[in-house]
Amino acid sequence: MRVEDLILVSVDDHAVEPPDLFAGRLPPKYADRGPRIVRTETGDDVWEFEGVQIPNIGLNAVAGRPSEEYGIDPTSYDEMRRGCWDVHERVKDMSAGGVLASMNFPSFPSFSGRLFGNSPDKALALAVVRAYNDWHIEGWAGAYPDRFIPMAIPVIWDPQLAADEVRRVAAKGCHSLSFTRTRPLWGFRASTPRTGTHSGRLWWTPTPFSTSTSDRRARSRSPPRTPL
Repeated sequence: MRVEDLILVSVDDHAVEPPDLFAGRLPPKYADRGPRIVRTETGDDVWEFEGVQIPNIGLNAVAGRPSEEYGIDPTSYDEMRRGCWDVHERVKDMSAGGVLASMNFPSFPSFSGRLFGNSPDKALALAVVRAYNDWHIEGWAGAYPDRFIPMAIPVIWDPQLAADEVRRVAAKGCHSLSFTRTRPLWGFRASTPRTGTHSGRLWWTPTPFSTSTSDRRARSRSPPRTPL
């Protein structure tokens, strides 16, 4: 087999969110409260949401740089390879690198959108999560549906709202969800009958996830579950 004969699909990439991500995607009453890009005095572009600033971490955008320049310093969009945050340039880079398709994890909101979930205004948080997912599904992956596998972020503070969002994005053609490894507020699992046939139902368990061995054993003993 020759390398040039391989069909490469990358499932561990990041999208650096573009500065206009939320433009026109939030309800009008939240338009001025959504995440936005501000430039610091040192020339870095950072996201700001609910009074908190989140830097564009450089290590998420080192494409095209030699390894000795890798670091975690905040960066500006001007310093990044455009394909890190511009979907049209990303596809050009994928084609040049021999990558047919890609799945892209979020960057500044965290893997599970924890940044949004921390907002005390849960109506705002829900609007932002939905706007983010709409952008990723329609604006990013939807720009080249044959080149990207869309991935949504969950609603981590309410199991019913989480299930509603899963169904909403599924109707848009998105069937993957990104969860952090650092204790989301709720645990989710798909029910799988003993026959091995996936039932397509979602369950929640009112205990936080944990990476500890003891907690994994406890969860394996089938805690009480409520179907959504």
